Amino acid sequence: MSLPHLTSQYADAFPELVRHATPAPTPDPQLVLLNHELAIEIGLDPAWLTTGEGIDFLLGHTLPDSTEPFAQAYAGHQFGGYVPLLGDGRAVLTGELTVDDQLIDIHLKGSGPTPFSRPGSDGYAALGPMLREYLISEAVYALGISTSRALAVITTGNTILREAEQPAAVLVRTGPSHIRVGTFEYVRAKKDLELLQRVTNYSLTRHYPHVEAENPALALLEHVVARQAQLLASWMHAGLIHGVMNTDNMTIAGHSIDFGPVAFLDAFDPNAVFSSIDFAGRYAYGNQPVIAEWNLSRFAEALLPVIMQPGDEQLLTQDEAVTAATETVVCFRSIYSQAWATGFVRRLGISDVEDGASLGTEVLEQLRATDTDFTSFFAGLARIAESGEIPAEISLELSAWYRRWLDMRPDVEAVAKHNPVYIPRNHLVEDAIEDAVTDRNYETFNTLAAAVTDPYTRRAALERFEQPASMAFALNYQTFCGT
Repeated sequence: MSLPHLTSQYADAFPELVRHATPAPTPDPQLVLLNHELAIEIGLDPAWLTTGEGIDFLLGHTLPDSTEPFAQAYAGHQFGGYVPLLGDGRAVLTGELTVDDQLIDIHLKGSGPTPFSRPGSDGYAALGPMLREYLISEAVYALGISTSRALAVITTGNTILREAEQPAAVLVRTGPSHIRVGTFEYVRAKKDLELLQRVTNYSLTRHYPHVEAENPALALLEHVVARQAQLLASWMHAGLIHGVMNTDNMTIAGHSIDFGPVAFLDAFDPNAVFSSIDFAGRYAYGNQPVIAEWNLSRFAEALLPVIMQPGDEQLLTQDEAVTAATETVVCFRSIYSQAWATGFVRRLGISDVEDGASLGTEVLEQLRATDTDFTSFFAGLARIAESGEIPAEISLELSAWYRRWLDMRPDVEAVAKHNPVYIPRNHLVEDAIEDAVTDRNYETFNTLAAAVTDPYTRRAALERFEQPASMAFALNYQTFCGT
């Protein structure tokens, strides 16, 4: 069959922001995981992708003439400190598919060194972290959260040295684009107003095509703020802790990317931190909305020249532009609060947003005070809504909360629909990856993947996937970037 048609529209539009990057040779590529459902959704033949030609296409070794692989340039604030050049150090964008008139990036992670690779970096990735990203990104998608998605994991036949020798692998992932806040920071630093205007207009057209505005930069900021506020509310409801919310990990399209250090809450704790490099807890669970707003402020700063001058004439003074940008960023708080409260309306099966905010705030305080498992608590609400029976041996405060909630006659079906039974619990993820990498036994991994990609349907055979980790595990667990 002919190769799928890919384009390089981003690279063609912005040669200043990319560098050609050839994926490294793979002496013995083996397809470990293929997302059949996703392949079909984006117009690829799963059967063909399992062939040698299909695997070469996934790895970027055999591509149509309509595209060339490239690495993207961007800057970023990492843990609050500005780094003027980061870029894709071990990632390559092989091209864009057009699906329902929208561009979808085909992006490789762990495909070898690029012009942006850091000193001492080999550009490769170990199998374990790539399996982790595949599993978590698909679980996040199943929870209804906007995210990049994993198409395949392929071992390369190479062995790389991390803590020990490990099999190397490439993750093939997809997303609406990989334009980041850090992309705009990089362009702003170049002091090229014309380029900044072009990137702004391109981003608005690609991700918000129905928006018409006299000031495209301000419109783009407004829509990114809204998308990120909704995204963060969905993270918080899932108990997801991203771990590295640097500005180069915040997308303009408003979806989740980069799942290396991602973890999920066990007992509810706003101060929960799992990332091994987040020593000060900057990206703790409870800090995530605040950090998102901080990142959006950096985005606004990068956009300021084109907010002031959206066309050929300067339309706003700097003070006027700063005021407009600040007012737009501050809208994050109200949009987030509304989305957060609406999330509780759904989860609790009630109808009033104010009640959702009130009950949500109150119950989280009770969960924190009692070290209650976050996911288990909400997963159990459907049974309680159906039976009307309040659990025994709980605090008086939590018992009063249950009575108040039950008096509102919650919709049982809605409660069951919006509270997952299965998430990629940290200890289960580690067990599944250990079996896959050490013994090449994917049974545990596949069973867990089946559970977390159908998270709302309780199955008796999967009871152990509902169980929280031991306290010892939860207290000592750490996640790593996988570099």
